[in-house]
Amino acid sequence: MIKTKSLSVSALLAPTDERRDLRDSVAKLTSRYGRAYMQKHAREGTRPDEFWQALGAAGFLGAHISEAYGGGGGGFTDTAIVLEETAAQGCPLQYIVISPTICGTILDHHGSDALKDRWLTGIAEGTIKMCFAITEPDAGTNTHRISTTATPDGNAGWRLNGAKYWTSGVDEADAILVVARDAQPGPSGTPTLSLFVVEANAPGITTQPIDSASDAPETQFMVFFDDVPVAPDGLIGAQGQGLRMVFSGLNPERIAAASMVNGIALFALEKAAAYARERVVWSTPIGAHQGLAHPLAKAYIDVQLARLMTMRAAEMFDAGLDAAEASNMAKLAAADACLQALDQSMQTHGGNGLSNEIGLADLWFTARTVKVAPVSREMVLNHIAQHSLGLPKSY
Repeated sequence: MIKTKSLSVSALLAPTDERRDLRDSVAKLTSRYGRAYMQKHAREGTRPDEFWQALGAAGFLGAHISEAYGGGGGGFTDTAIVLEETAAQGCPLQYIVISPTICGTILDHHGSDALKDRWLTGIAEGTIKMCFAITEPDAGTNTHRISTTATPDGNAGWRLNGAKYWTSGVDEADAILVVARDAQPGPSGTPTLSLFVVEANAPGITTQPIDSASDAPETQFMVFFDDVPVAPDGLIGAQGQGLRMVFSGLNPERIAAASMVNGIALFALEKAAAYARERVVWSTPIGAHQGLAHPLAKAYIDVQLARLMTMRAAEMFDAGLDAAEASNMAKLAAADACLQALDQSMQTHGGNGLSNEIGLADLWFTARTVKVAPVSREMVLNHIAQHSLGLPKSY
C-alpha cells in the first residue's frame, strides 16, 4: 500500500523533517505486514503479535513516553502519527489506543517511580500490555456513577469489588488499570474515584467475552472483580484524585481514536482513487465521471479537515494547554469523515467493495465504533454546547 505520493503526506499538516521521517519509517515497517496480515489474524481469532513486537522494538509504541522509562521522549503528536500511519497502511491496532496511550500516559504523568519501573518501560517497549477498565453497565459515560468499589484492607492495601463492561483485550493484558469508587466519600460528602494497577491474573478476577460484530484483533470483555487484592503500591497518585488523573488519559484517547480512523479513511480513499483511475468502462476511466469523482473529493476534504483538527489537538496537549474542546471536535469529525470515506470507497469498487480481498468492508465496524467510543457523539455535542457555546447543561 505504500506509495511515492501517499495521501497521508499532506503539505496542509506542515510536518517537521523528524515527523516526516517518523511517518516514512512507520509506513515502511507496517507495509511489511499489510491488510491481508491483519485480516488473517482477525479471521483466525489470533493476535498480530509479530507486528506489535516490531512496532515496540522500533520505538513506535512509546513515542510519547519519557525516555527515562524506555519511551521516545517525544510528544503525543508523534504517537498520533504512528496510529494514523499504521491504519493508513491497512493495519489499525486499537491496542495502541489503550496500552501506551491511555495507560502509558496516565502512568507517565501520575504514577510513582515504583509503578513506572514495574510497568511503564514494558508498555513503551511493547513487552507489557495494560488494558483500561472504566466502563460499567449502569454507569456508561457518567463516570461519577461507577459502582466498582475499592475498600481499604488495613495495611494490606485495598479490595476491589464490582464489574466492568467493554474492556478491550483483557485476555492479552499483563495488568489492568482500574477506575474504582472509594468506599468512603470525600470531604464534601460526594463519592471520589481512585486509580489502581492490578495484575491481570490476580485472584478474584474473572472475565466473560462479549459477543460483538467486530473483526478487530482485540476482543471485548466483561470483567468481574470479586474481593480482588490490591497492594498499597498499586495506587496511582493520591487516593480520591482519580477523576482528575483519568482525564489526563481521556483527551489522548480521543486524539488516538481520531488518528486511527483518519488512517483508515486515508487507506480507503487511496484504494478508491487507484481503482477509479485504473477501472475503465466504455473506454473511460470511472474516475472521470463527476458522479463518482465529486463524492470522493468531498470525502478527501472532510478527512483532511479532521486530520488538521486531530493534529491541532495533539499539539495543544503537548503544549500543556486545555485540549478538551479540540480533542472532542477531532474525535467527532474523524469518525464522521472516516465513515463517509469508507462508504464512498466501497461504492467506487461496486460489488467488489464488499469483498475481503479489497479489504474495506471489514474495517466498517472499527470505524463505526468511534462514533460511540471512547465517548459518544451526543456527549461530544453536549460538551461543545456547554463549554464552547455557553449553553445550559442538558443533563
